[in-house]
Amino acid sequence: MKRIGEVGWVEKDIPSIGPMDALLKPLAIAPCTSDVHTVWEGAIGERHDLILGHEAIGVVEKVGSMVKTIKPGDRVIVPAITPDWGTDAAQRGFSSQTGTPLGGWKYSNEKDGSMAEYFTCNEADFNLAILPDDISPADACMLVDMWSTGFMGAENASIPLGGSVAVLGIGAVGLSAILGAKLQGAARIFAVGTRPVSIIVSKEYGATDIISYKDGDTSEQIVEATGGEGVDAVIIAGGGPDILIDAIKSARAGSIISNINYFGQGDTLPIPRVEWGFGMADKDIHTGLCPGGRTRMERLADIVTYKKGDPSKLITHKFNGLENIEEALFLMKDKPKDLIKPVVIIDD
Repeated sequence: MKRIGEVGWVEKDIPSIGPMDALLKPLAIAPCTSDVHTVWEGAIGERHDLILGHEAIGVVEKVGSMVKTIKPGDRVIVPAITPDWGTDAAQRGFSSQTGTPLGGWKYSNEKDGSMAEYFTCNEADFNLAILPDDISPADACMLVDMWSTGFMGAENASIPLGGSVAVLGIGAVGLSAILGAKLQGAARIFAVGTRPVSIIVSKEYGATDIISYKDGDTSEQIVEATGGEGVDAVIIAGGGPDILIDAIKSARAGSIISNINYFGQGDTLPIPRVEWGFGMADKDIHTGLCPGGRTRMERLADIVTYKKGDPSKLITHKFNGLENIEEALFLMKDKPKDLIKPVVIIDD
């Protein structure tokens, strides 16, 4: 990111590392819609010559003097969120918020990201997970943010066993939320979206009903399909500020609206007063930032190893070579109809 609205290549020194950190070379990189929000919407403010990227699989080049379990040559899963595990927030159970709100989000926010020949990871022993031999770097790249965020949406929604859930937005994160809802025990899963390639994967991941805004008001369709009650949980995985209105209208009393959407524009977000029960309908809004850390990545990898989910279904475009990261990034910006997620593979 050269500045808001502009990207390009930049030459920098190889980054230095602290005693608990690791220096990495990328094996696979995936651009994210968050990168688009950051550059073209200025969502986190002005940044100059900031290296983008927070979705990567890497090989360890060098480790700090205090690193005990990670060694040079290890192929590792690098979470998008790399908390400082000794902080008060982490000890209170909010590791993604370490230091400041969203403080666990360091890559392409507080420091240079992974779209480079070299990048670093703080607290390597606690943030990096060894890449299993049975998972390719490209597939594993879907775990670090897409799966972790989408699954968090289902976890935060407290979906009752056999309950119903609506997932608003079926990009890569929304599709991951659908799979997460299925793994959490949801019986009926409404997938809200129109992109044909995403509809196919949503059904493969567990969606039972497809809702299209082209067929009428989204919330009215969901409420009607549930006998006037609404769903037990709603996961917001895309859309602009007004998506909150659809979510609250779609939710039954005593439900949780779980937001995993990055609202990149606007100063305020709307809540419909009547449908929110004038603030008293027990329709709770739960937010969160993608969980990171070694244990989270190991557990997501186990879901792949033990055949409970297939991350490769999210990948629609593959590129080879770091020089093609710009084309992949612009794909995320332009979002052609056949796109879910692009990945750039770098030779080991």
